Amino acid sequence: MSLFFNTREYEGKIFSGTWSQGQALIHDTIEPASGEPLFKLGMGSREDVETAVSIAAETQAAWADLAFDQRAGVIRRAAELLQIHAKDFIEWNVRECGSTYLKAQWELHAAYEQLNMASALPMQADGMTFPSSMPQRRNTCRRVPLGVVGVIAPWNFPLLLSMRSVAPALALGNTVVLKPDFHSGVTGGLLIARLFEEAGLPEGVLHVVPGGADAGDALVRHPKSAMISFTGSTAVGKSIGKICGEMLKKVALELGGNNAFVVLEDADLDAAASNGAWGSYLHQGQICMQAGRHFVHESVAEAYVQKLTERARQLKVADPFKDETAAIGPLVNLKQLERIEAIIQSSIERGAKRVTGGRGEGLFYHPTVLCNVTAEMPAFSEELFAPVAPVITFTSEDELVELIAQSPYGLAAAIQSASVSRAMHLARRIKAGMIHINDQTVNNEFHVPFGGVGDSGNSGRFGGPANLEMFTELQWLSIMDTPIHYPF
Repeated sequence: MSLFFNTREYEGKIFSGTWSQGQALIHDTIEPASGEPLFKLGMGSREDVETAVSIAAETQAAWADLAFDQRAGVIRRAAELLQIHAKDFIEWNVRECGSTYLKAQWELHAAYEQLNMASALPMQADGMTFPSSMPQRRNTCRRVPLGVVGVIAPWNFPLLLSMRSVAPALALGNTVVLKPDFHSGVTGGLLIARLFEEAGLPEGVLHVVPGGADAGDALVRHPKSAMISFTGSTAVGKSIGKICGEMLKKVALELGGNNAFVVLEDADLDAAASNGAWGSYLHQGQICMQAGRHFVHESVAEAYVQKLTERARQLKVADPFKDETAAIGPLVNLKQLERIEAIIQSSIERGAKRVTGGRGEGLFYHPTVLCNVTAEMPAFSEELFAPVAPVITFTSEDELVELIAQSPYGLAAAIQSASVSRAMHLARRIKAGMIHINDQTVNNEFHVPFGGVGDSGNSGRFGGPANLEMFTELQWLSIMDTPIHYPF
C-alpha cells in the first residue's frame, strides 16, 4: 500500500487544505478494463463547493503577498514530488482512466513540465510603464492575481488538464478550487491535493472537490470565484460561458474538436499512415485533438487506407494494467461504447464501409478504419472520442477547404505534404487554433499557447506567456510624487 496515497485513509474525502468527508453520495470508482471496484470517491455537494470558494477567497491575499520565490519554491517542490511518486500517478491513471502505460508516462512527464514552467512565472516581469501628458505622473500597468480560480477538469487526460490550470494559477498568486470529473477523481484530483499538501502549500490555498454537474454549477455561479477554467464538451462549455457572461466573470473554455488530418497527393504515405494512426488511436481516440476526419486526396486514398489498416490491425488491444505492451485500452464507460457503435452503424447504413475494427469484449473497441465517408454521415459530423479513423476523399484544395469548414469546431488540424510551402499556404485557409505540418493533430507543448476557435473554445490560450494573461488581470497604477491641483 502506498504511503503517499493510502486508499483507506482518503476514501470518501474531499480536500480543503485538510481532508474531510464530502456531503454528496459516494461514487464507486470502477476500473474500465476489468469492471472491478477501485475506490470509494468522496463527492462534494453544492455546500462543499461554496465553503471551499469562501475559504479560498479568505486565504488568497496572504498567498499572493508571499514572496515570489516562496510561491515558486512550493511549485518546484511539487514537481520534484511528482517524479518521486510517479508510480502512484501512473498506476492510478492506468487503472482509473484506462490509459496505457505509454500514455500515462507521457502525461506524467507533461504535468512535470507544466509545474516547472509554472514555477518560473512568479519571477516574470509583471508590468509595463507608459508615458504621461501630465507633468511628473508615472504610469504603470501591472498584472495582479484574479482571486479565486475555479478549475473544472475532464476525465481523459485528468492529471495534465488539471495541472495546466492549477499550477500557473497558484504560481501567479491565485487560490484554486479544482473540481475533477468523478470518472477520474483520484488521478485528476486527490493525487494533486496530496502532491501540493506534501509540497508545503499553505492550508486553504488549494481545494479539491470531486463532483457532478451540481458541484460544477455551484463553482461557476459562486460570486467569489473570479474565473472559471473549463475543459470539456462544447455543450457544457456554452452553458458555462453564458453564465459567466451574465456575471461578467472571466472564463477560459477549451472544448471539443473534430480535427482534420489532411493527406495531399504528394505526401509520404508511410509517414502519413503513422501520423494518422497515432492521431486517431492514442488513448483510444479519447482526446479533444483526435484526428477525427482523415481527408485524403482521391489519387492516394486506396493506398493510404491500406497502410492505415495495416497499422490498426497491429495494435495490441488489452488491459494495460495487466499488459504494459498494450497499445489500446478500454473506453471510459458503456455509454461511450454505445455512442460510438450507434455512430458507426448509422454511417454504414448511409454507405460507409468498415474496413477493420469494431467492438471487442467489454469496453474494448478495436482500432477502426471507416472509408467511403461523406459529409452527410455522423462519422463525419460528430466528435468521435473513440479509436475510429473516418476517411473522406477530395479532388481539389478548394473542395478540401470547403469540406473542413463544414464542421463548427476549430481546435487542431494537420497537413501531410512533400511541399512545406504548399502546406503553409493551405494552413492559412483552415480555421483552427493549431495547425501542424508533416505531423499529426495531437500535440501539446507546455510553453506554447494552446487553444481553439469556433465550437472548440472562446479563443482562450493555455501555456507559456499565455498563462500570464489568462490567470491575471491588468491594473493601471499612476503615481504623482506630490498631489496635483485641479481647477475645481
